[in-house]
Amino acid sequence: MSFVEQQVRLPAAFRPWAARMSVATPVPGTARTVLAEPDHATTLSLREDAFVVIGPRTRARYHEPKRFRSCLTIRLRPGLAGALLGLPVRDLVDRVVPLRDLWPGDDLTDVAAVERALAARELPDDRLVRAAVALLRSKPVHATARELNVSERHLRTVFTENVGVSPKHFARLDRVRTVLGKAHHGHLADLAAETGYYDQSHMTAEFHAVMGVPPARFVAGDLPAPSGCSGFTH
Repeated sequence: MSFVEQQVRLPAAFRPWAARMSVATPVPGTARTVLAEPDHATTLSLREDAFVVIGPRTRARYHEPKRFRSCLTIRLRPGLAGALLGLPVRDLVDRVVPLRDLWPGDDLTDVAAVERALAARELPDDRLVRAAVALLRSKPVHATARELNVSERHLRTVFTENVGVSPKHFARLDRVRTVLGKAHHGHLADLAAETGYYDQSHMTAEFHAVMGVPPARFVAGDLPAPSGCSGFTH
């Protein structure tokens, strides 16, 4: 099974907190494996009339499809999930947690209910994290810290608490996600150079560590065996 993802307009209360909102609709019969991509973002996902929080995912997950339902996903901006949810984001890495566990007492069964809850929360000062995210896509950690006039240790502490993964891990996941988006559309050697790897072997090793298979096998559809059943996870 695969999914067709369509971006939808963010409600006003979500716009300061979220990068985008989308609906993924299943296309039955197109594949036997559901891929949950590695992702450095924290997302909110509406499943079976209740929201769950999906923390940063450090490795790809492969599942057998079970339920054939559309799924609404809200991708939070880097650095804001901790203030929004009330805990360090590093505590959410590779976890899926019901939103009601983090916001007890709220009725969180639809987008409008979450929108009302958001309106009562205050945005944090996320300028350092936002600037670091932009720089890390083209600069190493030490250069990013120097440009931001902070120590690497301070950057790592603030970034990990508010994003969930370290700056170095963020950059690694970001590169792999870029390769995922382009792997079916070009030569792997050219792609390695475009995405900031030392060479193709560096890209292959990093991709394999995160995705479970090297890029050539992934492109060919030779994926790891699925682990259990799951509905769609973004």
